[in-house]
Amino acid sequence: MQLHFFVNTPGLAIGYDEANHWLYTDWRGEHDQESSQAACLQMLEALRARPCRKILNDNSSVTRQSMQLTLWGAWWLEEMMNAGLEYVAWVYPRDFEAREATENVIRHITKPVVASFDDVASAYLWLQQQA
Repeated sequence: MQLHFFVNTPGLAIGYDEANHWLYTDWRGEHDQESSQAACLQMLEALRARPCRKILNDNSSVTRQSMQLTLWGAWWLEEMMNAGLEYVAWVYPRDFEAREATENVIRHITKPVVASFDDVASAYLWLQQQA
């Protein structure tokens, strides 16, 4: 991946993949509701700065996650779709508890199209196949 980074912090990196025309988000470490919302706002800013239809959302480096889908989250998803988002390839955290928290969130999302994966390579291939 050839990436142009918008954000590169210890907890999150957001880059634009020029070849595939999508955002790549790399979540790292521990995230709670507050840090997750802050990161989501950074994703929205990046999507508005570089509009695209797809995001490869890599959570494989998340070590702990405690978040819930809230009205704020529903608002954020709506804003992401208004900015052009149609597809999200979501890579699960390796940590079981963090994965379980992620599954609970993904299960409630009907739009945009979200597919979950155990590894980045599978997510990458699926995202490439979305028209």
